[in-house]
Order: sequence, then structure tokens, then C-alpha cells
Amino acid sequence: MDSSLNISFLIDTFWVALSGVPTALLVTVVAMLIAVPVAFFFALTRINNIPVISQIAKIYVSFVRGTPIIIQIFVLYSFIPIFLNSIFTKYNIDYPIYDIHPLWYAFIIFSFNTTAVLIEVFRSALGTVDRGQLEAAHSVGLTTKQAYIRIIIPQALVSALPNICTATVNLIKATSLGYAISLQEITLRAKVEANLGYNYLEAYIDIFIVYLIVCIAVEQLFKWWEKRLSRYKMASA
Repeated sequence: MDSSLNISFLIDTFWVALSGVPTALLVTVVAMLIAVPVAFFFALTRINNIPVISQIAKIYVSFVRGTPIIIQIFVLYSFIPIFLNSIFTKYNIDYPIYDIHPLWYAFIIFSFNTTAVLIEVFRSALGTVDRGQLEAAHSVGLTTKQAYIRIIIPQALVSALPNICTATVNLIKATSLGYAISLQEITLRAKVEANLGYNYLEAYIDIFIVYLIVCIAVEQLFKWWEKRLSRYKMASA
């Protein structure tokens, strides 16, 4: 068996792996769009100690942080079709549950995981804003909603952005586990290509390079955004 790297395969499979980037980024964007507002709501309930909801959020965060994401993927991927099938059967809805595209499961699964991560990010960031600013906003006639939009959220966002960046990068890397639900993302496409000639080392190198490029690009985007927010913060100070 030839132990040297197959450079030709390495180059060809790089483009195959790269073709999975749009799927990985789509899952990341959709998961973040779902997770951000839900996580912000639960973070507020935890800060304000709202009964029941605050406790549910706490248990939810503990569950997600205490279990491997691959187990969450297997559990949700198995549970969701069974749950939907029972609902559709009850209401006589004729729909092929088991033909649902894996992308939809990916949206749900990764949103579920990311929401728990962002709850703690937002809770920590909101805690850095002096509560006296909310009282001051009320004193000049602003509603709580207006105070959050104009004063509290912009300040909290500056504090939260590095952790949001980390959560986003971790989410992009976590999409590599999408192969477990047959999601045609970076990892699965490269591994399928490697199956033909058992060139797994080359495929894994390609996967490594593609994720490295994507994650560095996302980190640079967040750094640019953080600089803009920091200028806004200094201008408003």
C-alpha cells in the first residue's frame, strides 16, 4: 500500500469539500437567527428571576451543556420524526415524515444547542450594564422596550460580541457532525469522495483546511464588527 499522500486527490477533494461550505453556512445562519431572539428572551427571564420560565431555562442550559452535541443530534433526530408522526396520525394529516430533508433537522438540532449557549452569553452581557440606566431611561419617559433597544442592548452587544463570535465559530465546526444525519456538508462530501479510493487522510486534511479558512474568515468579520461597535460606544460615551 502506498503510504504517500495522493496530491492529485488532495487538490480535487478540496474543491469537493469546499462545495459543502454553503450548506454549513446556511445551517449556521438559520440556527443563529432562531437562537438569538429565543436566547435573549430566556436570558431576560433569568436576570429578572421570572418564576417557572427562569427555572426551565436553567434546566435547559444545564442539559445542553452537560451532554455531548453528537448525543443531542442522535436523540433529536430520532425523537422528532416519532413526535411528528404521532401528531400527524392523531389529526389525520397525510405527510411523509420520514422523507423530510436532513437540512430541516439540522436547523432544529443546531438551534436547540446554540440557544442554550447564547442564553449564558446574553445573561452575562446584560449583567455588565448598570441597571440604573434602565431606571434613568424610565425617568425621562422611555418605555422598557425603548430603553433596551436604544441603551441597554447596544452596550450589552459590545460585551457579548467576542462570545457570540466564539459561539458562531463553534457552531460552524459543529456542523461537521451533520454527517450523522446524512447532511451533505463539508465533512460528508469529503468522506464520500474518500470512500472511492480509501484516501481518508487526504480527505481529512481537506476538511481541516476548509474549516480553518471558513472559521478564520468569520473571526475576521466579527473583529471588524467589534471595531465598529467599539467606535459607536466611544462616540456615545
